[in-house]
Amino acid sequence: MIVIFLSGCVGSKKRKIRERRLDTIIQTARSYVGTPYKWGGVNRSGMDCSGLLYVSFKAGDVNIPRVSSDQAKVGKKVKFHKLERGDLVFFAMGKRRRKITHVGLVTEVRGKNDVRFIHASSSLGVIEANIYTDYYTKKFRKARRYF
Repeated sequence: MIVIFLSGCVGSKKRKIRERRLDTIIQTARSYVGTPYKWGGVNRSGMDCSGLLYVSFKAGDVNIPRVSSDQAKVGKKVKFHKLERGDLVFFAMGKRRRKITHVGLVTEVRGKNDVRFIHASSSLGVIEANIYTDYYTKKFRKARRYF
């Protein structure tokens, strides 16, 4: 029984560390809401989608690749209907339907058809949106869980 209890404590401690880290990452990303889009940008004067995640994860002491296509190669695969807070969601926004060109971060799962994610939109800058819209579901390509 003691072994089970101790292993339960370790798992609980890891979950708390993960949640604190996710809180920091999401709070950092949300602090950029309203920042204009700028290709290659990584600061408040302009931010692109992969830069937003790069900076936010760095604030949580997690190093990730800088470019969305490389970010899509890391972590555990996640099915669309199994998205959780902290998952990265990848999209093909251009004419090439398979090429990853955009990334966002799941910030909140409110319900079956209400999953919020934050990203840097080329037309609106850094925003939070529901992934369950025709626009995003049609362009969704994959999701990854880093931890």
